[in-house]
Amino acid sequence: MKKVVSRKSKPLYYLLFFISIVAYSQDTIPSPIVPDTVLIDTTVVDTIVIRKTQEKIKHIPRGVNLMNPVISFKRTKPLKDKYDPFRVPSFWTKENLLGINLSEVAFVNWNAGGDNAVSGLGFLKFVRDYKFRYFKWDNIVELRYGLNAQEGRKMRKTEDVIRLSSNLGYRRDTISNWYYSVQLNFNTQFSNGYKYPDRDNPISRFMAPGYLFFGAGTSYISKNQRFNLYMSPITQKSTFVLDQDLADKGAFGVEKAILDSNGNVITPGENHRLELGILITHKWEFNIAENIDINSRLNLYTDYLRSFGNVDVDWELNIKMRVNKYILTTLGTHLIYDDDILFDEVQNEAGIVTNPGIPKIQFKQVLGVGVAVDF
Repeated sequence: MKKVVSRKSKPLYYLLFFISIVAYSQDTIPSPIVPDTVLIDTTVVDTIVIRKTQEKIKHIPRGVNLMNPVISFKRTKPLKDKYDPFRVPSFWTKENLLGINLSEVAFVNWNAGGDNAVSGLGFLKFVRDYKFRYFKWDNIVELRYGLNAQEGRKMRKTEDVIRLSSNLGYRRDTISNWYYSVQLNFNTQFSNGYKYPDRDNPISRFMAPGYLFFGAGTSYISKNQRFNLYMSPITQKSTFVLDQDLADKGAFGVEKAILDSNGNVITPGENHRLELGILITHKWEFNIAENIDINSRLNLYTDYLRSFGNVDVDWELNIKMRVNKYILTTLGTHLIYDDDILFDEVQNEAGIVTNPGIPKIQFKQVLGVGVAVDF
């Protein structure tokens, strides 16, 4: 007999058929086919992980505590200046130094004898340096003036310096330390200089002499800015003697006045002398110990036209020992040789110079302890 499915049971039949198809279609990965001859159950391994045992640390550096790290601030020093996170970056560096050195000696009923004396030396230094990629511009202004007061005599001058220096350099790339440079140097003094005890006849004045060097050459400047060597094959040297009395005498190498037989001036002396020659300058700063610095400044110049090979020397060496932020001790030497500066001049009874004198080595040594402030 045929089995008859009623119309009411057909929807239930179709539903069961659809569920069986969906359930079978969920497993998209077919099961592995196992041959009939394999009787042992097999397991498929997708990933194998092999872990290596971590080696122990055999050598532990001294001072390292792996278990209990400790942070110490015992060796931390406070900042000298307050940190300013909003400071605008600048290509300029500056230095401002103001100070005074004092020395004093006093005697009361001193059997060995001696005179009370007080000496003071004031100094001011400004440095403005610019450096950006290929260009470098260094500027220095130095002012120094010293006096000595001793019991039984008038006040005397011990130091008198006005010095300005400017160097503009250009280099081809940012790696090289060699620059094409143009340099200008100028120096003179503040007040009259005398050959004590004679105070009536000054031997030097402001702008008598005054020296101006201007030339072009090449410079080698180290990365830390402590070594500077400048060599110029073409440098103009101008010597100014703006005091007419000194100019008439031919002081500092200028052309002296022409006099008649009675000593009267026919043609006044020149106030300016121009030279062209070779200039070599060297600046060097070296730190030999904590708070102890050595500064050396050397100028060498020879003239092409009048006295080639006769080198003018100007060498200054200073040792600075800073005790603390304000106390500064300075030991300095200064050596000058210039064949245009003559000594031991001889005059006859009429005041006419019979022997202009000879050049000599000039040497000065200074030791001072005082107060110096950076600002």
